[in-house]
Amino acid sequence: MGMNGRHFHKATRLVISIIAILGMLGCVCSLPVQLVKPTPTLPPTTTPSPSAPLAADSDSPWDAEEQLLIDLYKRVGPSVVSIIAEREDAPEGTTGSGFIYDYEGSVVTNFHVVEGATRVLVLFSDDTEVQASVVGLDKDSDLAVLRLEDVSPDLLKPVDLGDSSQVQVGQRAVAIGNPFGDFAQSMTVGIVSAVGRVVRSPNSLFSNAELIQTDAAINPGNSGGPLLDSKGQVIGVNTLIRSTVQQSSGVGLAVPVNAVKRIVPILIARGYYPHPWLGIRGRTIEYWLVEGLDLPVDRGALVTEVDLDGPSMAAGVRGGDRQVPLQVPGHDEPVFYPAGGDIIIGIDDQQVNSFDDIITYLQGAEVGQTVVLRILRDRGEIEIPVKLAERP
Repeated sequence: MGMNGRHFHKATRLVISIIAILGMLGCVCSLPVQLVKPTPTLPPTTTPSPSAPLAADSDSPWDAEEQLLIDLYKRVGPSVVSIIAEREDAPEGTTGSGFIYDYEGSVVTNFHVVEGATRVLVLFSDDTEVQASVVGLDKDSDLAVLRLEDVSPDLLKPVDLGDSSQVQVGQRAVAIGNPFGDFAQSMTVGIVSAVGRVVRSPNSLFSNAELIQTDAAINPGNSGGPLLDSKGQVIGVNTLIRSTVQQSSGVGLAVPVNAVKRIVPILIARGYYPHPWLGIRGRTIEYWLVEGLDLPVDRGALVTEVDLDGPSMAAGVRGGDRQVPLQVPGHDEPVFYPAGGDIIIGIDDQQVNSFDDIITYLQGAEVGQTVVLRILRDRGEIEIPVKLAERP
């Protein structure tokens, strides 16, 4: 057994030596070999938090969201102007904002910025000052158009107009303007906080529909400036704020850009815009009206008054014919209220749940167009066609 062990160990050492020699000579073993590919290292699949900053170029000192806003400001800022409107009753003038609308030198701003102005000056972002004339005014929409006089074509950088019908609550909103008249080319950022607001214009007896609400800081002097989306397209014209202290409180309102597209070309061509008119007054049906007047529905628009010279009177629409004492919320004593008027529950193929629905629908209509009112009268339903007239 000892001799066999010695022979075994010698044979083993011989085999090992032969394998080592073959390895040094670069020989390939004929035994089957399976190559294993390295597993690639994959990035983590975690989804970043919506509030986390967006990724950016490693060479950039800003994150992607900051870079977007920086680029937006550089691109759109030169299209935004400051406006000084001089008046006889205000020697120092009033200030506002506006933006370049076309290559002919048209500037869009608010009616209330230039109302009654005897001289209008427009200041560009590079401090160039140009005199302008008023070519069109519409107090109901609070829009106005100026025409720049003797201006270099290099300064005319029209904005891009977006589509306000696509605006969504929660999307980014950017305002550029001249707050307080002393801080030209200021940019503020927020979100669209509501759409479709109907608010009575401070310059008119009529309401403005489809206003865009934003929490981007808007202050006196921002009026007439653009409200932009994240692409830098105009979605509205900043027009007013709701505040008890006459400064930003998170509720700013802008005229939708689709109204600008519809009204501004007419202002340029004719100097004014003919708004369609039904010639009625009324209010949204609320629970206290239902209870106090024993109404058959809890939604719709109650007609309280019909203008004697208006198209609705000619078509046969009825307003209130008597006064009824009602317990109105916020009043200790009963209030006399018009009763007996028609209840509008539809206009053309649109359902009417509130008086605001009528105002909103008419904003997209035209003078001379016939609309069909679906009306409840004496607890029965009738249809009355009304040919829209021009507001007096």
